[in-house]
Amino acid sequence: MPEHTTRPLTADTWPDFAALVEANNGVWGGCWCMGFHPKGPGWGKDPELNRAEKQERVRHDEAHAALVYDGDQCVGWCQFGVPDELPRIKNKRVYEADLEDLPDWRITCFFVGKGHRGQGVAAAALAGAIEEITRLGGGVVESYPDDVGEGLKISSSFLHNATLALFEQHGFERTRAIGKTRWVVRRVI
Repeated sequence: MPEHTTRPLTADTWPDFAALVEANNGVWGGCWCMGFHPKGPGWGKDPELNRAEKQERVRHDEAHAALVYDGDQCVGWCQFGVPDELPRIKNKRVYEADLEDLPDWRITCFFVGKGHRGQGVAAAALAGAIEEITRLGGGVVESYPDDVGEGLKISSSFLHNATLALFEQHGFERTRAIGKTRWVVRRVI
């Protein structure tokens, strides 16, 4: 297993993030990890507009992620942010129907580049996100992973929020189901 390091997504690390996204066809057909942000000028319209919108958000500290490196190469990430930064989540209607309080932070998206999957990149990304959230003041952290336990089959291409097991390994606890396999998990940092 390679030794991974993490760094926050900033204007300085943007070229590393962009290289990984470009090497993977814009990630999920040109999303540029914009799907959970508020709908901006580029959201869902065109890969180049998504890229420009994401870069602008990074430049203004309105997009957060822990980037995972294998040496000098960025090989994956975990996106996180405050609810206003990442208001769009899967199963939102069910989530809001039983909502007691918003978290301080959300973890909404993971990506691991081709050739680096199955090597602990997602775990390193989650640990890096927790470290960054701690540095930024901590609080209640929430995510929406899928339970891929016994007998459940979900294509890895749909596991944007990673797996329930990964979050539980990092001290998160289930609070409630919001889909057939999707859970709300929380941890105070």
